[in-house]
Amino acid sequence: MRTLRVTSGTGPDRVELAVRVHERDQLPASAPTVLLVHGYPDTMSVWDPVVERLAAEHRVVTYDVRGAGASTAPRRRAGYLIARLVDDLVAVLDAVLVGHDSVHVVAHDWGSVALWDAVCFEEHDLRLRGRIGSYVSISGPSPDHVVALVRESARGGNSDELRRQRRKSWYVAAFHLPLLPELVWTLLTPLLRVQLARVERLDAADWQPTLGRDGRRGLALYRANIRPRLRSPAGPGTTRLPVTLVVPRYDRYVGPGLVTAIQRANPHAVLVDVDAGHWVQRTHPDLLADLVAQHVRRAAEVDPKVTEE
Repeated sequence: MRTLRVTSGTGPDRVELAVRVHERDQLPASAPTVLLVHGYPDTMSVWDPVVERLAAEHRVVTYDVRGAGASTAPRRRAGYLIARLVDDLVAVLDAVLVGHDSVHVVAHDWGSVALWDAVCFEEHDLRLRGRIGSYVSISGPSPDHVVALVRESARGGNSDELRRQRRKSWYVAAFHLPLLPELVWTLLTPLLRVQLARVERLDAADWQPTLGRDGRRGLALYRANIRPRLRSPAGPGTTRLPVTLVVPRYDRYVGPGLVTAIQRANPHAVLVDVDAGHWVQRTHPDLLADLVAQHVRRAAEVDPKVTEE
């Protein structure tokens, strides 16, 4: 395993990203590269069980997103805009794709929320065009997909699903309250660690030592992005790339209405229901690694232009 420090951004938005490249000595040069991107309030360590299973036949890259784990944090809220998270992806690709044509991106939770922008606009972004081979999205719709669900409900369709999603997303409104969420993360991290583990059927030891700090910093993801993007969506949330949607059946945060919105924007996407909760990479690493490997093989046979038709 190689560890890297990758610089992304300038001025107050500049960060140093902690990156790991998992590549076995005997791995052929033609082995596909898989990039695993974590969500909130995780670090790249959440992928460790999946990395172990993929590394035999894949070059696997992980990194701590800005503000999490061993990566540094920007100095202002605007440093957490989705555009800056896409910049981070570009910086990581610049650092690790030497001699490799493209990467298969697998993203969970906020990693997926942010990187929908990368895969939806890669065709028009010279930094990304041709560098992303495919996308696996786990429990993370684009804000544009949320807008699509809201608009459909306003037209008289899927209103029940919107109400269900609002109940699931109660914490989003709570995270916009001043000071209180920071106070909770500061004072109650040990309790949150145990409670999250119990509810999600995880081990409390699975949570990183930086959980409280990461939870506080990551609140800016919600505050910088959710309301502005819901008011001004960037597009329909459509990509030409091969997509697999991994849908945990017992996800407490992302409901079927959002999955439907993603599918409508991307009818070529392959949907895979899994008998798991939100943190499927922790509870079912064998299953997820197999799904990713199958997706990579399938994506290698697909011409991205086919999805444009």
